[in-house]
Amino acid sequence: MAKRIALFNHKGGVSKTTTTFHLGWMLALKGYRVVLVDADPQCNLTGLILGFKGENEFENFYQKESDRNIRAGLAPAFESQPRAIEAVECLTVNGCEGLFLLPGHIRLSEYEVTLGIAQELSGSIQTLQNLPGSLSYLLDVTAEKHSADFVLVDMNPSLSSINQNLLMTSEFFLVPTSPDYFSVMAVESLSTVIPRWHAWSDRAKSNPTLKAATYSYPDKNPKFIGTIIQKYRPRKGSPTEGFQKWIDTINDRVAKQLVPTLDPLKMLLPKEKYKQIPSLLPNYCLAQIADFNTLIAKSQDHKTPVFALTDEQIGHVGTVLEVDQTKRKEFFEVFEALVERVITLTSDACGT
Repeated sequence: MAKRIALFNHKGGVSKTTTTFHLGWMLALKGYRVVLVDADPQCNLTGLILGFKGENEFENFYQKESDRNIRAGLAPAFESQPRAIEAVECLTVNGCEGLFLLPGHIRLSEYEVTLGIAQELSGSIQTLQNLPGSLSYLLDVTAEKHSADFVLVDMNPSLSSINQNLLMTSEFFLVPTSPDYFSVMAVESLSTVIPRWHAWSDRAKSNPTLKAATYSYPDKNPKFIGTIIQKYRPRKGSPTEGFQKWIDTINDRVAKQLVPTLDPLKMLLPKEKYKQIPSLLPNYCLAQIADFNTLIAKSQDHKTPVFALTDEQIGHVGTVLEVDQTKRKEFFEVFEALVERVITLTSDACGT
């Protein structure tokens, strides 16, 4: 079965979409089959991969490929259609064998209210019993259809019922951050939010109605595999002093607040697992990724990760090209190390 990793932080602007794209591409380069799930109604991941710039392009896509998005996949459950949820035929990502996209939909948020009601586990649950388990079921059958090894879920920056569901029905989760005050506050907030979501999930897992539903709520307890800190300016290969201060503060909050909160909830991997990463950065940080600067625009233009851009796609010559080639190599090494850590931490048993 595919390993599902949710990339979640309810603070925006921390490069969740960019990280999902780059992480998925690198996993595919390593020979894994990967499904990228765009669960954000803003559809940034879909727009990035398909090169869409405006609403008209999305609308044309939805008209031509009406069944190939996450909202359409969930429609049988959320719109009481007389048919079962089926796997979505994902789009292949150009230029990367083994990488697939489950496109997002700008109207996915319309399902928020109904799912929220269902997840209250109230007396009306009988009529809404299939909803809490439907998202996980859709992702499972879609992953199976594409023989996926990993499913990466790009989530929107909110504390929505959909995010609650997606996080608590994943096997693992990553927390992307950026070195600033708001990311520090977000880590502190997660220390309060996640226990509430965990308590809700425990009730859902033991609810007889949800267990007997057509799409039963899965018995899962996601494990925290680490943070990623990105979008800082380096100087001589290291973050500048101002950025380093926030990086240290984020690492401190993770170690002293988030991890102690997750431990009694059994949302951490065994300590031996983390020790398998000898080069692990402080306090569960899996990678520090500098700002992509001008290369991000090239990446978006060519729908290709920064580390996979060709010299022709970069479009520079001479000394400028040499600088970009060096940066490209650095980013490749950073994401390669990140992927190796993710593979190790999500392996089924120590030493495998």
